[in-house]
Amino acid sequence: MHVSLALVTWCDVGLGNILTCWSWKMSYPGYPGYPQAGSGFPPYQQASPGGYPNPYHATAELSYPVHPGSAGSQYAPSGPGYPPPSCPMSMPMPQGMPMPQGMPMPQGMPMPQPTTTSNYSSAPYPSGNTAFAPPGQSFTQQNYPNNSSYNQPSTYPAQPVPSQSAPYPSQSGPYPSGRISPYPQHSQSHANTYSSPASNPTHGYSAMQSSPAVYTKGTPTLRPAQPFDPRNDAEVLRKAMKGFGTDEKAIINVLCYRTNIQRLDIAREFKTLYGKDLISDLKSELSGRFEDLIISLMTPIPQFYAKEIHDAICGLGTDEECLIEVLCTLSNHEILTVRQAYEFMYRTSLEQDLASDTSGHFKRLMRSLCVGNRDENYSVDQAAAARDAQALLRAGELRFGTDESTFNAILCSRSYPQLRQIFIEYERITGHDFEKAVKNEFSGDIEAGLLAIVKSVRNKAGFFAERLHDAMAGLGTKDRTLIRITATRCEVDMADIKQSFQERYGKTLESFISGDTSGDYKKALLALVS
Repeated sequence: MHVSLALVTWCDVGLGNILTCWSWKMSYPGYPGYPQAGSGFPPYQQASPGGYPNPYHATAELSYPVHPGSAGSQYAPSGPGYPPPSCPMSMPMPQGMPMPQGMPMPQGMPMPQPTTTSNYSSAPYPSGNTAFAPPGQSFTQQNYPNNSSYNQPSTYPAQPVPSQSAPYPSQSGPYPSGRISPYPQHSQSHANTYSSPASNPTHGYSAMQSSPAVYTKGTPTLRPAQPFDPRNDAEVLRKAMKGFGTDEKAIINVLCYRTNIQRLDIAREFKTLYGKDLISDLKSELSGRFEDLIISLMTPIPQFYAKEIHDAICGLGTDEECLIEVLCTLSNHEILTVRQAYEFMYRTSLEQDLASDTSGHFKRLMRSLCVGNRDENYSVDQAAAARDAQALLRAGELRFGTDESTFNAILCSRSYPQLRQIFIEYERITGHDFEKAVKNEFSGDIEAGLLAIVKSVRNKAGFFAERLHDAMAGLGTKDRTLIRITATRCEVDMADIKQSFQERYGKTLESFISGDTSGDYKKALLALVS
């Protein structure tokens, strides 16, 4: 009886010692799960990418926790049958503490790797304005100049060359690229001729019958100032607006002879030196159309276009001419960048706003263009062009009524070089120009939209020359149109527009501007187009 009682007492004491030792070991600092920070230990990570808590502070991105002694542990047991460690741990275990042995990962089993995908594929069409963000880069609101997230001038994203004599996308232009560039880009140097790879099979073009298209780069009137000192320009502007009165001549000499990128650099430097917002100061010192023009020049192009579209569809009535001018002449990259800017600035979808403010076939045209999915391959398939020309003929002149869907599908999806070939085939078959067919089959806004595409495909500079003439001819002046085209095209192809203007109307663009505007507004416009 005494022997049994002694044995039970000894067992209780022994078991208590074992539990005490085990409990002490579980709370030893450095043991996984011990809630201690500092002393060289990394902060506790709440969860690994896979959604599981990571008690061992592993730094590798895993989709499940790493167990001590496994192949993903820094302290995996070595020897025959154990894979080499592949995921070192950021927290070392205290020296002398035995490492618990776990079950090793099966040999040959790959560790899961995170995958990343790009939002945009590289567009094979060069952008018309250098101010647009590079493809694949998300637009971030800049509210310039309230922040300084603009880059130094860069030669804009490398993209293949654009179309004809000046379809907006291709020419050297004025927009920041890099950090959070707000607009498509334009100032990369392109060859005078461009032969693209095999045409895109998704549009039905056969590479066997394709021929290269010729690309002519536009000629701007405004080029980057060299040398360029943004600090000195900021000081000049500050002096021009400080005290009583305003030196408008100094403002014109600085802002109308700098590219959009350089103006953004000046605004950032102005805020750095004086702690004031340049645009706010300009608004307080200027007025009228001169103020509108200067503020337009200080706005990043994608945001400028987004505001123009927003103002065109909001409020009473709709400015269809503005929508047609912008959406029918921009490249895919430019349209996508403007969409990002619009949705960021107004917290609503551009496509939904267009659909709610337009109707009928014109609404379908605007939505198709808003997608920014035109084929931008520069190979020309003559056989496919002949088929499309016949399809357009059957959809229009050879039937009672008009199949608008066929016109919409072809004019919104085919590349500029391919469309030019389609127009040639159509005239060969029918004996008259394709524009005549559009005028006979359509009317109203849908007619204006389709004609804008046709004219832009054939001669973009000629299209803008016509728009400028219409803005200044007759009684009154459409100042908003005049400012929009001057501010956006001066770094792209304004020299070509001027030449086309004189050829069409027998007068220079400068003479029209001088006769239709006045004061500092006229001086600023002439500085941009000269």
